[in-house]
Amino acid sequence: MSTQGHPVKRLTHGHLIRRLSQLYVGLALYGASSALLVEAGLGLEPWNVLHQGLAERTGLTIGVVSIIVGAAVLLLWIPLRQRPGLGTVSNVFVVGIAMDGTLAALPEAHSLAVRIPLLLAGIVLNGVATGLYISARFGPGPRDGLMTGFNRRTGRSIRLMRTAVEVAVVVTGFALGGTVGVGTVLYAVSIGPLAQLFLRVFAVPPASDGSTVVAAGQPRRAILRP
Repeated sequence: MSTQGHPVKRLTHGHLIRRLSQLYVGLALYGASSALLVEAGLGLEPWNVLHQGLAERTGLTIGVVSIIVGAAVLLLWIPLRQRPGLGTVSNVFVVGIAMDGTLAALPEAHSLAVRIPLLLAGIVLNGVATGLYISARFGPGPRDGLMTGFNRRTGRSIRLMRTAVEVAVVVTGFALGGTVGVGTVLYAVSIGPLAQLFLRVFAVPPASDGSTVVAAGQPRRAILRP
């Protein structure tokens, strides 16, 4: 019997489309938000301090460096026995491409009257983007998976693993020429509450047919970095 037009099938299909839309819109906005922070020049989120430092040393764009680092981190999932999802692989490419595209479109910002609003907009947009892509439930970003992998292999808390990794990343990035400043601190203290707010706003309800393929469980621990 044909299932075309069946209401459950239509709802399941619509549910998947919503999740895919949230994933890719969220990742694109994440890249755009990172570009706003770069343009503001007042301090970057931890991994982009490293990306910017490497970009300064290599002559590559920060988006290309983000893709290369993301792919390298993903390779570290193999010994940690982590399994990537669609969101994990998409994260590697979409964020970097969106970052470079946004930076190419933005005019240069020189005055604090422009840079401060760029910083604030970038942090808020980052929270929106995080809520979108995590709520889609297609797998963590490569850097998040690295931390959860360390958590499982060492038995140490995710909080400790995240702190250790991101401190090392910031110190290395700063030594290479990445920007650390008030924006780095403001991002660190505000991204958690912002992301939790938008995780509630963009939460996707389970599919009506109860399919475990389409309706995965809500992530228990969002690490808040793709």
